[in-house]
Amino acid sequence: MAIKFQFNKTALQELNKQLAVRERALPTIKNKETALRVEVKKARDAAQQLEKDLLAKTTEYEKAVELWGEFDPSLVSIRDVQLTVKKIAGVKTPVLENIDFEIGKFSLFNQPSWILDGIHILKELASIGIEREVYLRKMHLLDFARRKTTQKVNLYEKVQIPGYQDAIRKIKRFMEDEENLSKSAQKILKNRQQNTGEAV
Repeated sequence: MAIKFQFNKTALQELNKQLAVRERALPTIKNKETALRVEVKKARDAAQQLEKDLLAKTTEYEKAVELWGEFDPSLVSIRDVQLTVKKIAGVKTPVLENIDFEIGKFSLFNQPSWILDGIHILKELASIGIEREVYLRKMHLLDFARRKTTQKVNLYEKVQIPGYQDAIRKIKRFMEDEENLSKSAQKILKNRQQNTGEAV
């Protein structure tokens, strides 16, 4: 990124101000990036653990696969999933509050004796699956914010701060050169005036 500037004191002051803003902001942005990286890992680990739990529960209940043929899956449905929002390092992320299940009407006398256990198992599996999805969504949101923050850190560290420092250095050198030229011109003029004064 080429920084446009003029060779004067006003431009030098403005560039110094912009450089100071970025140098002050950089540690905060780096801390945000680190915090987001940690939160992404936590969300990923939680989602993976829930995936394992879901797989373990499914495997555990596969033993009774013949019984599930008798079960009416329409007995259990999800009425509502209640989510709240929690800010993590300035990023709004979902948090699972509650899952409202709707249990259909059935007669205990006309159903197998394990029907209540089946309802409980379905609710448990659905809860684990939904919670896993919430953690995956949280992970994606945080990871997107982390990538944007990393880009900003790189922009500041590798492009803008060195660019401003370079521009400031160029302006200072230019101003020093102008001052030296001005002094030299004054000396030459003074010497000429003295030489012409002596000649007269």
